Amino acid sequence: MPTIFQKIRTTTQSIAQQAQQVKINHHQLDAYIKTLPLEKIDNPPLDPTTHYLGKGTDTLAFFLTLETINFGSGYFPHLNNHIEGSGYFTVAGALKKYYDKNGPIPAGRLVQLTGKDCATIFNQPWEMPIQELMELFAQALNQLGHFLQTNFDGKYEAVFEEADHSAEKLVTLLMQIPCFYDVAQYENIEVPILKRAQITAADISLAFKNKGLGYFKDLDQLTIFADNMVPHVLRCDGILEYRADLAAIIDTQQLLPAGSKGEIELRACAIHTVELIKQKFQEKGYDFTSVDLDYLLWNRGQAVFYETTYPIHLTRTTFY
Repeated sequence: MPTIFQKIRTTTQSIAQQAQQVKINHHQLDAYIKTLPLEKIDNPPLDPTTHYLGKGTDTLAFFLTLETINFGSGYFPHLNNHIEGSGYFTVAGALKKYYDKNGPIPAGRLVQLTGKDCATIFNQPWEMPIQELMELFAQALNQLGHFLQTNFDGKYEAVFEEADHSAEKLVTLLMQIPCFYDVAQYENIEVPILKRAQITAADISLAFKNKGLGYFKDLDQLTIFADNMVPHVLRCDGILEYRADLAAIIDTQQLLPAGSKGEIELRACAIHTVELIKQKFQEKGYDFTSVDLDYLLWNRGQAVFYETTYPIHLTRTTFY
């Protein structure tokens, strides 16, 4: 029986091989890996000003809550962005302030949260389109609360006890929550991508230095966390090439529909490209994981070159 991570790799490879709107420039990969700054390959520490660290099981609760709402990039241009340049850190920082004052949100409270409650917690205006995002946050947190109450007696830490230090088990548990069920349909192929479920394991591992409560024995099996940043970096670097109609949508900052062929191809080709890059590094004796390369490429995307070469694609979805 293949693992969920093997399914991700197999199906995204299949999409990449038949993609019509996104092309991988395979002939450039050997030269490309020579340009990557390997000295920056280490996973960066989490920022303590925006993450609730060092609090044991409460830190587990923080990250499970944060990853439940770790989406909305298609709304971020409209976010009341208190932390310059990053919608993610704006949301994480606001949740951290809430935790500093109140601690974890009980499961019984999660199921009652409204969009207006979320606007208050995350210090956002109650106006469109951010109002829509706050409603989606509330729905996602309601789902988390029901999941905790129904399966784990309302206890966040019980989710990780059930996972028993297996990232695969944690991912499959989180797939029971609708907002984590990041599985696309591409013609007759069901494509699991599972960005937020996977990054939950990775971030908790970082928070606990992969020890104790945050130890995962199979962390090396994770794929990249396919959202809009890594395909953007690979496009700017000439590794991914978009068909003219897809490029026009992105370059004019139109919304790229979630679940459309182009959007699925972008994410799938990014996953498969990084797998090819990882394989080339392994052939040279480097033992990099997909997560190592994800962090490298995501942080590479923060440079001015990537902000000015092409726009990043915008999709409104609960998956990233």
